[in-house]
Amino acid sequence: MTTTDDPATASATRTYRSLHAAWIPLTALCLAFFVEMVDNTLLSIALPTIGRDLGSGTTALQWVTGAYSLTFGGLLLTAGSMADRLGRRRVLLIGLAVFGLLSLCVVAVTTAGQLIALRAGLGIAAAAMAPITNSLVFRLFDDQALRMRAMTLMIVVGMSGFVLGPLLGGTALAHVRWEWLLVVNAPIALIAAIGVRLGVAADRSEDLTDDKLDLPGAILSVIAIGLACYSLTSGVEQGWLSTITLGSILGAVAAAVAFVRHERRSASPMLDLGLFSNGTVRGAAIAQIGTSIAMAGVMFGLILHFQYAYGWSPVRAGLANLPIIVTMIAATPLSEWLAKRFGHRIACLVGAACLAGSLAGLAWGVDHGYTAIAISMVVMTIGLRTVMTICAIALVYAMPDNRTSIGTALNDTAQEVGSSVGTAVIGTMIAALVTTQLPAGTWSSGLVASFFRGERITYAVLAVIVGLIAAGGALTLTDSHSTEEHG
Repeated sequence: MTTTDDPATASATRTYRSLHAAWIPLTALCLAFFVEMVDNTLLSIALPTIGRDLGSGTTALQWVTGAYSLTFGGLLLTAGSMADRLGRRRVLLIGLAVFGLLSLCVVAVTTAGQLIALRAGLGIAAAAMAPITNSLVFRLFDDQALRMRAMTLMIVVGMSGFVLGPLLGGTALAHVRWEWLLVVNAPIALIAAIGVRLGVAADRSEDLTDDKLDLPGAILSVIAIGLACYSLTSGVEQGWLSTITLGSILGAVAAAVAFVRHERRSASPMLDLGLFSNGTVRGAAIAQIGTSIAMAGVMFGLILHFQYAYGWSPVRAGLANLPIIVTMIAATPLSEWLAKRFGHRIACLVGAACLAGSLAGLAWGVDHGYTAIAISMVVMTIGLRTVMTICAIALVYAMPDNRTSIGTALNDTAQEVGSSVGTAVIGTMIAALVTTQLPAGTWSSGLVASFFRGERITYAVLAVIVGLIAAGGALTLTDSHSTEEHG
């Protein structure tokens, strides 16, 4: 492939020689990734206001956020499969258009049910965007180092959106109505679509697969992943032995078994299960689950810690998470050096050690003040940055050239599953060790002490879980010192 420094020419010849030359498509892809990630957490801070405006109860408010994550996580593999067949840029542009138009519809919402349906629709549109934004980054560059830097940029932007959601939402609510938190998605989606249209080359038939779309496999994957994610949420909210939780778990297992049997027999499977015989694919997906368990567990726990135990405002609590974003950027040279010096396997094992060590540090630091917590956040982010980037790139490169979208979808699905597991673990343990109802306002000294004790045990357990999962996945990676993982 040819390379160029001219954006207009690059759109036709497909690749760029520098990140600066690719600023139009990179900005567009980053905007798309940012808006879909920030929507995961943006409305969480506005739930009390939404409840008052729409007259909705606690269960309905839980579904305002849950509907988005459920459809988003459940449809990632399906969307990636469609993109590899119909065209990655085409599916992304459709997803952006739907996401923007649905966001405008919030002005007509008058009931909680309507808002839940809208959020479910936004989750579907976001699922059509997430795996493709990362897949298209690889199309912009031939140079492996540039691809790694571009992927780093995408991860930083996505993580920033996830972490800054409550902060941005809380700041905006001081000046505008909650509906504007969604309305603003429309112009962002429009700008992103224009940038993708101008800067990303059109889909070529030779880059896509002509296999038929595996509709039974898509349906079974949606049911399995959707019920699995829901069962984790239901376990926290309804109890692990409740009828609805047990039914969801059994349904998820049955759908997963049916999915595996169908994919093994299908002539054109949505997800070729034979790919998991490749240690890179298997290990990268497993390690990504570990990183997301750590990230979601820490984010969920510290939101409670800062706002309830410390009594901080949402804005201050959001600012307290800035060490994660700063370290995500600052750790780039260290992570790249680890990969180049020691190879993927060792670098990811170092990252796994950082994740487990940071969680152990939090188990000690939660009742030793913010400085101890911030140091643990920095160490955790070094581990996240190293494992997430290396595994994302290694996984995509281990996939066939006409399956890159399903590769990034698998990466994103692993992270979504990890996020659900992390939230469920810490939510369940806090409920079991502290209280099922966290009172608002100033906490008593006894409740604060009980909460700190529950956090110590929870983070210690997470340290073991995350360490085993992330290290177990890292062990099956290759010793490659580059981003190339074919073979």
